[in-house]
Formats: sequence, structure tokens, C-alpha cells
Amino acid sequence: MIFRLKAPFTPSGDQPEAIAHLSDGFSSGLPHQTLLGVTGSGKTFTVANAISKIQKPALIISHNKVLAAQLWEEFRSFFPDDEVHYFVSYYDYYQPEAYIPQSDTYIEKDSSVNEELDRLRHATTQAILTKQNVIVIASVSCIYNIGSPHEYNGLSLDLTVGQKTTARKVALSLISLQYTRNDTAPTLGTFRLRGAKLYVYPPAGNEMYEISFNNGTIESLHRIKNERAGVTNIAFSQAQKAKTDYIKIFPAKFWVSPQTSLDIAVHNIEAEMAQRISELERAGKILEAARLKQRTNFDMAMIRETGYCHGIENYSRHFEFRTPGDPPYTLIDYFNTAYGQGGWITVIDESHMTIPQIRGMVHGDWARKDILIDYGFRLPSARDNRPLLFKEFTEKIGQTLYTSATPGTWELERSETIRDGVRSHGIVEQIIRPTGLLDPTIEIRPSTNQIENLLTEVSSRAKKNQRTLILTITKRLAEELSSYLNERGVRVDWLHSEVKTLDRPERLSNLRRGDVDAIVGINLLREGLDLPEVSLVAILDADKEGFLRNVPTLIQMIGRASRNSDGHVIMYADTTTNSMRAAIEETGRRRKRQEAHNEQRGIIPRSVLKPISQSRLIQEKSPDEKDIPASWKGDPAVIASLRKEMTEHAKNLRFEEAARVRNLIQRLGKDKTDPPPAQ
Repeated sequence: MIFRLKAPFTPSGDQPEAIAHLSDGFSSGLPHQTLLGVTGSGKTFTVANAISKIQKPALIISHNKVLAAQLWEEFRSFFPDDEVHYFVSYYDYYQPEAYIPQSDTYIEKDSSVNEELDRLRHATTQAILTKQNVIVIASVSCIYNIGSPHEYNGLSLDLTVGQKTTARKVALSLISLQYTRNDTAPTLGTFRLRGAKLYVYPPAGNEMYEISFNNGTIESLHRIKNERAGVTNIAFSQAQKAKTDYIKIFPAKFWVSPQTSLDIAVHNIEAEMAQRISELERAGKILEAARLKQRTNFDMAMIRETGYCHGIENYSRHFEFRTPGDPPYTLIDYFNTAYGQGGWITVIDESHMTIPQIRGMVHGDWARKDILIDYGFRLPSARDNRPLLFKEFTEKIGQTLYTSATPGTWELERSETIRDGVRSHGIVEQIIRPTGLLDPTIEIRPSTNQIENLLTEVSSRAKKNQRTLILTITKRLAEELSSYLNERGVRVDWLHSEVKTLDRPERLSNLRRGDVDAIVGINLLREGLDLPEVSLVAILDADKEGFLRNVPTLIQMIGRASRNSDGHVIMYADTTTNSMRAAIEETGRRRKRQEAHNEQRGIIPRSVLKPISQSRLIQEKSPDEKDIPASWKGDPAVIASLRKEMTEHAKNLRFEEAARVRNLIQRLGKDKTDPPPAQ
């Protein structure tokens, strides 16, 4: 078995039936299956059991990073001995390159790359190409171009004990793979040379390699584990050193080409440039032609000199030798390269949101690129650096499971099941919650004095050690309402898409711990979040019929209160819309079914009890970047551990890291067991 599921509980309710149907469907080769699972019914556990039964690698796609992070934590707990990875966009901030003709305004690409997320992306691709027991939790960024898996794998450096080579030759090979030399304070994607030993710090960050040379031969190879496996606080310990006969070093960046291919690609880019300049000049666009020539020549000079340039992804079609219109290489191609199209499965979480998002992503990208091309900022081939078309996506992914409490029309029309050996159109339902929890009660209240009423409700729930989610229409309203409630003495935070990726799980943990009594948000508080302490969901402007207040959306919002035995929903509205009415009726249907199940089996509903574990995404931040827990101050065990870490950094010449840890020790204060100073 390549996957070993470990959980402190067994399937219950209608989970066993759902697991059996889904597993049979995968084994029978069904291309599309849908799991309609209500909030709190344990869809994630059902999917984990299905993966364990069919024993195939899996790509699980979520429509936003918060849900992806939560799924990552859950699957890591179910499969602690397997390769469970997290693959999302590595930008904390991203402003794409654009041009506004009306005001003659060029907006240069501006971004803030999160090095930790970049590390996790490299760890993901390397695991796929080298392991079988791989589960990847990804956002929809997995349909964007990341370069050819064949080049990424083929250009990797294979080293074996006894191999005839020198430290200089290996160092030159590393430079061609976009590694840089750093002998004083190495970081991921660098190497250092000390005498007859070469130390390599791969971008995945899980381990470093020590390569020893003697008389033109590799004398020994060692893997040294990173105790933290993070970017901001790497700590390679000699205690984690293991001898090996073989290592494979992957490139430091995704877009890497061999020199011969690079020369051909540059030649082809220059040929396209000449043709495009001629077209622009014939059209009388002299300025655009000059601009294109200057920008492209500069990029080619950089590529010839360093093998890389800012915005190199816009030339990816040439470096990958794709013909115009061919789909880009994405994470999905890594799966197909490693396992074959029938050798893995795709799970699309919250499919009613994720499918439309995937379908529409390429059109916005093309609209922006076409303007850049028309005005001489980019070559026409830049259009082929894009997300997958929806048709391309569906052709590449193979067997797929869609999960949602409110599946969309697209997946419902295509889904099939196997029942009693017969293949037929239909879906798998998971309505019963193992905890016996009922869908929340719902009431409609007028919008008059809704904020004062809301203030009372939040305070009332806080006194019971329960939490509240408040759902608004706009980001601005979420922030302003949060500020107002805080001024009135209620501890409230806000959460929407502009909150940095690594800060989102932390804010949700703060809510669960009771550091805040409520969170105000929009879409990010709608689907999939597992917050059992939340007993009240307040929906403002519930009668504003539209995308944010349609039937599936309202059902998802209502579901946020279904993990608590006191779950209740207040819709603030002055009229009852058709969407409100339908959502209330469907919630009532599900509630009655659960009530009948509970009565038959004598089940008393109980709130979900889920430990508040600190997300790995939070743990991997440097201690200087988060508040120090009060329990750390003066704790001899903590201080002793930090002193050991400081010594290790100094021994390995990482003086900046040693100084950072020293400062942290000083902030913690003296060890309570330290002797008093001499008089």
C-alpha cells in the first residue's frame, strides 16, 4: 500500500455508503462523480477513505487559499506518513503587467513573492516526480504555466558516489540550474564551497546535500535534514545527517533550459520579433515597433548573459517549443508525466465555485495580453503564457470527483454512479452528520437597527464562549463594521481576499481560540471553513438577490453554523426573496432527515470537538514575525533550545541567523533557572 490512512475515528452515518460508491466508481473507470455532502458531514474524511481504498495519487483543487490551507492540514493529519503537499500562487501581492490606452498608462508588473510558498511549490513538483504516495492540495493556480516537467526533471543533476567529477564542474552545473553561490549566509536555491566539500541548498528546503570530493571523484554524499523545512528559519542539523549513494538535484527555478535549447529559443524569439516589427511598421505603428524592439532585445541580452530575465514566462512558448495555441505546461502535466493520465485522480472541492472560476480565468488573461501586444509591449507569443482553457483542463485531468453541498449544473449533468453493479446517471449524497448535528435554525429580521441588534447577538454568544460569523456584501463594509464593533467593546476581526495568504489561517485560529468573538467577511467565510465554535451566522443584506445572495451561496452561508449544536442563522432583510425561500426550504429538508436519523438511533446532537492545532503555515514563520507566546518567557527548556540553535547557526557561519536567535533570547528574558548575578 502506498497510502496509509490514520484517523482516531471510523466512518459513520452515511459515510460508509458514500465511500463504497465513490471507490466503486473510481475502480469502474467513471470519469465524473459528484459527492453532495452537507456541511459537517465529513466530506474530507470520506475523500481520504476513498483515496486510501483506490491507492492512487490525488490532486485536490480548491478555489481559494484559505480552504486549501485547511484541507492541507486535514489531509496531513489523515496521512502523516505520506507526501501531502500545498501548491498555491506564491504571490502575497500581484499587480499584472498592463497598459491603459485611454490615458497612455503603462503598469509594470509588480509583485511580492512569498518565499515560503515558492519553497512549497518546488517541494510539490519534486515529490510528484520522485514519489508515489503523493496528495497535492492546490488552488486554481495549478492551471497556470510553470514550465515543462520534462525539462525540469531532465535537467536535474544526478550525482553518485564514485562519480568522476570535480567541485568546480558540479558548481558550474548548479549555476546553469539557476543556483547562486553564497559562502557566508546561504539560503534556499544557493550553494557554498568550503575546501573539498560542496553544500547545496535546494529550493524545496526539506534537506541540504553535502558533497565531498577527493582526487577528481565524489568520495561521499550526505543528506542533512532541515529541522524546520522553512525559508525564513532554516536549521540544518548535523544530528539529521544521513549517508547516501545517490542524490538528484532539481533546478532552482521552474523555467530552466539547456544552453543548446536556449540558443534556439532566443533565435526563434528574435525571428518572431522581426516579423512583428514589420507588421507594426506596415500598420503605421512606428512607436509601438520601436518599443517592442527595445524591450525584446534587452530581455534577450539578459537571457544570453544569465539564462533568465524579468518576465521570462512571457517567452515560455519558445523555450518549451510549443506551437501557437498549444496549452501551457501546468502542475497537471507533472501528474500525467509521473503517473500517466489514468494513474491518478482529481478532486474538485466546492465545485460550484471552483468550476466557474477555472472556466473564466483565461479570458481575463487574454484581454489584458491583447492590449499589451497591440501596443508593442509584448510579442504575440506572450498570449500562450496563460491558464488552461476549460476544455484543455477537462481533457488533462482524467477521473474526477466533485464535492460540494450545492453542486453546480455542469457537474450534475455529467456525474454517474455504480449501484448494485449498474452504471447510471446520478450523484452520491452524504446528508447525515456523524455527530447528529442538525442544520441550523433560521429566522429573518428587518434591517432596521440591524447593527445594534447584531451587537447584542455577538455579545450574547461571546458570553457562552461561542463565536459569530458576520457576512457582508463588500470588503469596505467588512472593515468598517469590524472597526465599529471593536469601538463598541466587542472583539472583532475582518477577513477578505486582501489579507495575506499566511495570515488567513492565523486569523481563523484566533477566532477558534476566543481571541476574537467574531469575524466579518465576504466570500472567504462562505465555503468549506471548519469552525465548530461558530454558533451564529449573521447575513447582512440577505435580500440583495445576486451572485452573493443566490440559493447556493445562502445554503453555503447557512452551513457555517451547522457544526455547533446551538447553530442559528439570522438573515437581515426587508423582503423574502425566492433565493432566501429556497435556501430555507432546502435547509429544512436536510434538518428533518437528520432528525429522523437521530430519533431512530437515539442520537443526541453534539457540537464538533476539533483540536485547535496551529497551522504549519503559521509555525514556519520566523519567531520575529509573530507574537511570542507568554509561556515562552523565562522558560528554561525554550531558552536552552534556542541557545542550541544559536550555537548551530554560528558553527555553520550563519551569523545573521545566530544574531536573530540571540535577539529573540534577549526578548524572552533571563532563564528562570539562571543563577543570580555576582554581587
